[in-house]
Amino acid sequence: MNDPPYRYEVSHRAAEVAALWDGLSAGEESGDTVSVSGRVMLLRTQGKVAFAELRDSSGAVQLFAQTGTTDELDAFVRLNLGDWVGARGEVVRTRRGELSVKVHDWVLLAEARRSFGDKWRGVTDTETRYRQREVDLWANEESRRRLLVRSEIVRRMRERLWAQGFVEVETPILHAIPGGAVARPFVTHHNALDADLYLRIAPELFLKRLVVGGFEKVFEIGRLFRNEGISPRHNPEFTTIELYWAYADYLDMMVLVEELVAGVADDVLGTHVLQYQGRELDLTPPWRRATMAELVHEHTGTTVHARMARDELAALVASTGAKVEESWGPGKLMAEYYEKTTETELWGPVFVTDFPEEVSPLARRHRDGPGLVERFEPVLAGRELGNAFSELIDPDDQRRRFTEQAALHAAGDDEAMQLDEEYLRAMEYGLPPTAGMGLGIDRLAMLLTDAANIREVIAFPTLRPERPGG
Repeated sequence: MNDPPYRYEVSHRAAEVAALWDGLSAGEESGDTVSVSGRVMLLRTQGKVAFAELRDSSGAVQLFAQTGTTDELDAFVRLNLGDWVGARGEVVRTRRGELSVKVHDWVLLAEARRSFGDKWRGVTDTETRYRQREVDLWANEESRRRLLVRSEIVRRMRERLWAQGFVEVETPILHAIPGGAVARPFVTHHNALDADLYLRIAPELFLKRLVVGGFEKVFEIGRLFRNEGISPRHNPEFTTIELYWAYADYLDMMVLVEELVAGVADDVLGTHVLQYQGRELDLTPPWRRATMAELVHEHTGTTVHARMARDELAALVASTGAKVEESWGPGKLMAEYYEKTTETELWGPVFVTDFPEEVSPLARRHRDGPGLVERFEPVLAGRELGNAFSELIDPDDQRRRFTEQAALHAAGDDEAMQLDEEYLRAMEYGLPPTAGMGLGIDRLAMLLTDAANIREVIAFPTLRPERPGG
C-alpha cells in the first residue's frame, strides 16, 4: 500500500454537498466536481458498481464508484469499515434518488486497523463509551452532539461577558498554597524549586488580586482539580467559569447569573424552557430568591438558623443518617442539614441565599443577618450549579477566618483552607466592594444536553486505569 498523503484538499463537507445540490433530480448529473473526505461507514457492492457511505463531522454523503469511471475500483471495494478516505468526483443523483459523489479518483488517508464491527450500530457499554471515546463519537451521534453543545456553551458565554466589558484572564494552575475553596487538593513536586505545589482547586484568590490591581471585571474559564470522589455529578478535574465584578454585590450577581444562563440556553437551544430528565425546567428570569433557612422549613417543617444550639442541630443532622464531626459548629451543621434534606428536592431554578459564615470563609458578612454571609448558590434540577457572594474585603476579618480554617486543617481537616499571606498582603492594598461567582460548565452542559451523568459531557472523564492487556 502506498503511504498516505501528507495532506488532502477538501473542497466541500458532506453537509455542504447535501445543501448545494439538493435540487438535482433522480438520474441527473451536475457537471460539478468536488472532493470530500471522511470515514467509510457502510460499503456494498453490486457487480461492477459499489456504494459507500462517507461520514465527516457535518454528516454523510454517498460515494458512487463504478468500472470505467473510478480509479482502482478493486481496491475501493476492499476498503474496511472505518477507513479514512478522500474522494474526488462529480456530484450526481442516482436513478434511485441518492445524492452522491461519482468517484473518479480516491486515496486511502488512514487505515482502520481495529475493526469497529457492531460498534457502528451504537456502543452501549458505558465503560467502553467513556474509555474509548473516539469510538463512541462515531457510534453514537448523541455523544458528538453533547460535546458540540458544550463547545457552543463556552463560546456564547465568552461572547456575552465580553459584551458586558469583562476581560478574560489566565491565572496559575500550580499553587504554593491551595486556596479559594474548601476542598482536598492534588499535590505534586517541582524538582527545580524542591517544593511541593498543588493543582488549583479554585482561581479565586488570584482573580481578586487582579481586581486589587485595577481589573474591575475579570473572568477565567479553566480546569480545576479536587482530590475527591467520583459520582454522576463529580469528576476530579472539571471546568468552571469564575468571574469578579468590582463595585457590585451578590444581588447584582444574581441578575448576571440568571441572565447569563438563560441567555446561553437561548443561544444554544433557541429556548429558555428545557426538558431535563423528563421534567420541564424554565430558565426564564427572574429566578426565585429564598434563604437556606426558608427552604429547609418548606421541605422539612423544621426551623433552623446559624445561632441555634449546636446539640439541637447535631441531632437533626444525625437523624438524616449522616455522621456528625466534632469540629462542626452550628453553621456547618445547618448547611449539612440543608444538603441532606432539601437541596436535591429543589427543582428550581432558585437562588439559595444567606449561608452560615462558618462554611463561607471568603464571603462578606450579611448586612442584616448575624452569623450569615451574603452568599448564594443557584440550584437547578436538584443540584448546585455554582457559588457566589459579596466578597470579603476586610483584611483583618479575612485573616481571622483564615486562622480558623488553618486550625481546622492542623486538626486533620484536609479540605480546610490554609493561611495565605500573599493574598492577605494584596488585600491590604485595598479590595473594593466586589461580587464574585464560580459556575460549573460541565453541570450547565448536563442541563442543556439532558445528560444525567457528568461523564457524558466531558470528552475524557477520569476512569480507573486499565490493567495491562485491557
